[in-house]
Amino acid sequence: MKTTNKKTLEEIIRVDHAGERGAIKIYEGQLLALNTFKKNEKLKKLIEEMKEHEKEHFEYFDKAIKDRNIKPTIFLPIWDLLGVTLGFGTTMLGEKAAMLCTASVEEVICDHYKNQLDKLGEDEKDLKKSIKKFREDEDDHKNIAYDKGATKEGLYSILDKIIQTSSKAAIKVSEKI
Repeated sequence: MKTTNKKTLEEIIRVDHAGERGAIKIYEGQLLALNTFKKNEKLKKLIEEMKEHEKEHFEYFDKAIKDRNIKPTIFLPIWDLLGVTLGFGTTMLGEKAAMLCTASVEEVICDHYKNQLDKLGEDEKDLKKSIKKFREDEDDHKNIAYDKGATKEGLYSILDKIIQTSSKAAIKVSEKI
């Protein structure tokens, strides 16, 4: 029976805690833009629905980080600020950019969760089950974003690369520190 290395387990829970909190902050930034400068009730409703999934995911990892006595990343305040800024900024650029933000982040997260599932042993069945469900939710968010206009064409390809590269860097840092 394959068991999960303690260090690996701590990294998985720490980074997922930070990532789900970051997703909430991105959506909060998008909602801030939609409640102030960019009135779009349909987009606002959609983002509020996706934010609810992220809150469910975050609550799971927040409980896990406390129950297992794992230190959260020291970068949470910075990730909060950057998440709100990313969400607000992409929404100010328009609906396509806002949806690309979701699609780009969720693509990285789906791959990230798949890699985690491969690392987890049989001793972490509950965690594996939760990550698998959360991955499906994130994949749904990505698909919704593409259905609602996300694109990587033209200048959007640069925005996609910036978002994906930044997301991957935040993952690497949050796993370790």
